[in-house]
Amino acid sequence: MSKKEAPLSALQQYLPADTYEPVMHYLHQYKVHLTVARERKSILGDYRHRHGGHTHRISVNGNLNQFAFLITLLHELAHLLTFEKFGNKVSAHGKEWKQIFGGLLAQFIEHNVFPADIETVLLQSLHNPAASSCADEALLRTLKTYDEKKNGASLFVESLPEGALFQTHDGRVFQKGEKLRKRFRCVEVKTKRVYLFSPVYEVEVL
Repeated sequence: MSKKEAPLSALQQYLPADTYEPVMHYLHQYKVHLTVARERKSILGDYRHRHGGHTHRISVNGNLNQFAFLITLLHELAHLLTFEKFGNKVSAHGKEWKQIFGGLLAQFIEHNVFPADIETVLLQSLHNPAASSCADEALLRTLKTYDEKKNGASLFVESLPEGALFQTHDGRVFQKGEKLRKRFRCVEVKTKRVYLFSPVYEVEVL
């Protein structure tokens, strides 16, 4: 199973100090079914709107640090609030969602729940937030500094020297090449296929 059920009281351990009550206010108000998921490489969180007899459903990866967890949860709550206001009439990450997500972030920034470096990065993108934390390189770099230190040599692609070999989470091995505009050209060793990697894609060094 990729998700685990837990009493909502357990949510407090995943959140920064003084954010549990305001988060719970939204979850109770909109009757959200929240699950904490095991690590998913492709997404940090997920939202499914209410339909039929089902309530709103949100899942957030439980391996995220507390600040990344909160931002991801607010991202998904913004989808919920957008649906409540506009239904399916607007795009998933359009101007309506951006405005609502920015408003949620501002609400928590005003209460000083984020460290200064995270707050600075959030303020820079408050009026035009990225569709994913993974798409906001500055935010991802800053959030990663609050991760627990893990065993192994896990680094961003941008920090590797050109020509270095690295392994992705699925076991494939690549050789880092030159930077093309915003991404790095890397070659899969086994197939010789070329892939473009984000500078802040996390890999294992070989």
